[in-house]
Amino acid sequence: MEQTLIISNFLLWLIVLALSGIVVMLARQIGVLHERITPVGALMVAKGVKVGEATHRFELENLNGGHVTIGGTRADGASTLLFFVSPTCPVCASLLPTLRTLVAQTPKLKLILASDGEISMQRDFVARKNLGDLPYVLSTDLGLSFGIGKLPYAVLIDGDGILRAHGLVNSREHIESLLEAEREGVASIQDYMARGGH
Repeated sequence: MEQTLIISNFLLWLIVLALSGIVVMLARQIGVLHERITPVGALMVAKGVKVGEATHRFELENLNGGHVTIGGTRADGASTLLFFVSPTCPVCASLLPTLRTLVAQTPKLKLILASDGEISMQRDFVARKNLGDLPYVLSTDLGLSFGIGKLPYAVLIDGDGILRAHGLVNSREHIESLLEAEREGVASIQDYMARGGH
């Protein structure tokens, strides 16, 4: 009788250890699957100009000198990636190197930074982040025309001044989803997936 209890306890402990090992392996697998999940893309906000509509034309002063035209037909046919930033937004600042790399790798894509607020704070931000070579505009009306409520936000306008994609962007994948949405001719990656895209 005593020997039977010892054997059954031993077997129960083996089962507990085996189940513990299985739980650890499943937890690792969940982590791997989480890393492989396809990003859903930039989150669109249903305000302002709609995808497929012509954008308003803005002639704005470039904080770094000269003037910048946003919207309307571009002579070079390039698309414009309008990135709304704030000096107090850490995610905006962290995406700036990614934006530079992405634009450098994408022919016919121009980057314009947009913000509003106190000029001295903006100039300090430009100096701290070495943004003197990029067009940087300050305009509340520009943000209102696209319905910008939260940052960081990106807007993609094609060479004919048509809004092709826009949304909240927190990562490189979100920014790339705007470019992919333009390539696929859809409003967003979510729209593409809803139509059965893979």
